[in-house]
Amino acid sequence: MKTNAAGMKLIKDSEGLRLTAYLDMVGVPTIGWGCTVGVTKADVTNKRTITVQQAEDMLQKELAGFESGVLKYVKVPLNENEFAALVSFSYNLGLGSLQQSTLLRLLNQNNRADAAEEFVKWDHAGADHHEVQALKTRRLAERALFLTPIDDGGINPPELPDLDIPSDQDINVTLEDIENEVLKK
Repeated sequence: MKTNAAGMKLIKDSEGLRLTAYLDMVGVPTIGWGCTVGVTKADVTNKRTITVQQAEDMLQKELAGFESGVLKYVKVPLNENEFAALVSFSYNLGLGSLQQSTLLRLLNQNNRADAAEEFVKWDHAGADHHEVQALKTRRLAERALFLTPIDDGGINPPELPDLDIPSDQDINVTLEDIENEVLKK
């Protein structure tokens, strides 16, 4: 199973495209559409850049691992939208978070309604676990996609909320502050 168009849009809109390496809000070296595999602190320091095509290639490669992981951990049949929502969730938080989550436990008990409500509980970040509006918005969009049924004619396009992702300037701690702190370590 592959991530459908609605899932790809959700991931790309949530992550945003940055062609220069940066540290994300919790200090992880990142580039492209939130790609982290093979991205180092040195890439951030040296301001590594990539092309849009390289960003797309990196996204597809990383997504394959998350798609495989979702299929490995979920023990009940999924429709395309449920699968895409879980891939987006895992892409952002990691497969370990999915594997240890109440969301997965409830889903594997075939309790989809309660599992869907678990998405919104994952809207905190950082050492102090503060609520992040961008994460709250993403989790609501993932929940909406997860709950969007598939009809016999194909995918019903979900009505996802517009993802108003804050710019670097809107975040209380600037990315430069995070980069400086992480690069000291």
